[in-house]
Amino acid sequence: MKRTHLPLNGLRVLDAAARHLSFTRAADELAVTPAAVGQQIRALEDTLGTVLFRRTAKGLELTPEGEAGLDALRAGFLNFEEAVRAMQAGQTSKSLTIAAPRDLTAKWLAPRLAAYAATDPELRFHLIAADTAIDFTEANLDCAILLLDGPGEHEGMALAAPGFIAVGRPGGGGTGRIEWPGCPRGENEAPPALKVADAGLAIDAAAAGFGIAHVPALLAETDLAAGRVEAVDGPQDGKPGYWLIAPMPQWRQKKVKALAAALTGA
Repeated sequence: MKRTHLPLNGLRVLDAAARHLSFTRAADELAVTPAAVGQQIRALEDTLGTVLFRRTAKGLELTPEGEAGLDALRAGFLNFEEAVRAMQAGQTSKSLTIAAPRDLTAKWLAPRLAAYAATDPELRFHLIAADTAIDFTEANLDCAILLLDGPGEHEGMALAAPGFIAVGRPGGGGTGRIEWPGCPRGENEAPPALKVADAGLAIDAAAAGFGIAHVPALLAETDLAAGRVEAVDGPQDGKPGYWLIAPMPQWRQKKVKALAAALTGA
C-alpha cells in the first residue's frame, strides 16, 4: 500500500500549539519563532484543506476539525518514539560482534576483552574470525580489527603505531626465516626455513627455536613481555598496522566508542 506523505514538522507544531493554545508558548517549546509556528500551521492547513485554529476574543482555539485528529496524532508520536527506541536497542545494548584475525584474538584481543568485561558484567562479545577485508553489508558486525594500511572507506582508529619487529628464541635459536601470509620480505632472501598460517604461529615457531619471525609489533607484545621471544631487530616503522574499523552508523554507537577507548586506553 502506498503511504501518504506526512507533513511531520507541521504535525509536530500542531501538537504543541494545541496543547498550549498559544503560538508563542509553542514556539518557546520548539525553540523557533512565533512567526515560524504560524507559517507551519498555515502550510499544514493548506496541505490538509481545512482550518485548524481560529482567533477569538478569548484567544486561540482549535476548530472541531483540528481537535478531531489530536488523539490519533499523539498516539502516532508515541509510536514513533517507540520505533526509535526499538531501532536504538542494538546500539545501546552491551553486546558486541567483532571480526578479527585468530592470531590477534589469541595473543592480544582476548586478554583485553576479558579485562574490559571485568568492568561491567553485562558486556557480551561475539568474536568472528576474519583475516581480510570485511563486507559489513553481508555480516551482522559492530566492528572489525584488521591488519591494514588505513581505515579505507570506513571510520577507524589505529590500535597502535604501525610497525614490524623481528623476534627469535631468547638466547638464540635458528637463524632461518619463518614465513607467513602477508609477512614482509627482503630482496634476494633465501627460501624460508618454515612456513606457517599466520603471524601468531610465526611467533610460536620463533619461540620454539625454528628461526626469526618478522611480525606486527602489536602482536608480539605479550610474548616479548613474557620472555617467550626476544627482539632480534626492530621495531621498524611502516605500514600496515592493526585498525579498529566500522561503517559510520556502527562507528557512532556508544558501545563501539567505549570498546575503542578500552582497547586504546583513551
